[in-house]
Amino acid sequence: MENVLVHLRTECEKTVEAIRDELAHIRTGRATTQLLDGIRVDYYGSAVPLNQVATISVPEPRLITVQPWEKTLIPEITKAIQRSELGLNPASDGNLIRLPIPPLTEERRRDLVKLVKKIGEEGKVSMRNHRRDANESLKKKEKAKEITEDDMHKGTDRVQQLTGEYTKRLDELVSKKDAEVMEV
Repeated sequence: MENVLVHLRTECEKTVEAIRDELAHIRTGRATTQLLDGIRVDYYGSAVPLNQVATISVPEPRLITVQPWEKTLIPEITKAIQRSELGLNPASDGNLIRLPIPPLTEERRRDLVKLVKKIGEEGKVSMRNHRRDANESLKKKEKAKEITEDDMHKGTDRVQQLTGEYTKRLDELVSKKDAEVMEV
């Protein structure tokens, strides 16, 4: 029974981390280096993550700067940022790329909140799937006489408790991101 619970905890932890990462890529009105995490740059014929060819920093709440290690990469980095659909307009002075973060419109904020809630719901669906799988494993173990019926019922209660805890963590992540998006 314990191995089922350990597996459930591992899967739920992975789900929470995946949702946290996905939410981090949603643009709010505030600058964060995580916005650029998914951007890849062509570096001598191979696609390389931006943070491996440049220093990314946030000197002001509404500005991200990208300092390439090689000045020849500036046009390539600029193109990669423009292709990324983040809605950012890079400005370069030959040494440094500045990415001003424009304030979000009310309509865009509402759209982003819908997206955040959708991502949160996907996480909850994943949690329910993990719960179902764990409960099925417990029932199989009970049928195979590996655990008693009482242990199976205790196990399903514990499974429900664990998924409840992780679902609550997902709700907290979503509500925190909602507040961040709606902040003017």
